[in-house]
Amino acid sequence: MNLNQITIPSLNVEIAMEFYKKLGLRLIVNALPKYVRFECPDGQSTFSVHLVNKLPAGEGIITYFEHAELDEHVQNLIDKGIEFDELPNNKPWLWREARLRDFDNNRLVLFNAGANRKNPPWRIDNK
Repeated sequence: MNLNQITIPSLNVEIAMEFYKKLGLRLIVNALPKYVRFECPDGQSTFSVHLVNKLPAGEGIITYFEHAELDEHVQNLIDKGIEFDELPNNKPWLWREARLRDFDNNRLVLFNAGANRKNPPWRIDNK
């Protein structure tokens, strides 16, 4: 099994589209005002945004995007006007992360984990 796509809600898909294009995703489906889909620059996964009348309550989903050159990527995004809640920093789980929110308050984490993403020292051996 492979994770193919994540879809998130938005009150304004056009604004969300512009935000995710700035993040570096490539637009592949434009069905404004209701839906857009992107492909990630690396790998085979896609990411889409769909129109809702009301955003879900509660904490919601956190979407993670990995980038090998995290610090440089974050600085480029700051230069484009993207605001971060948390700048890149090292986490106890051996990842380097930066945190932000999109226009609809969806939580995003840009990170670099290297080999520790799937093989941390505490990984369970499931033979």
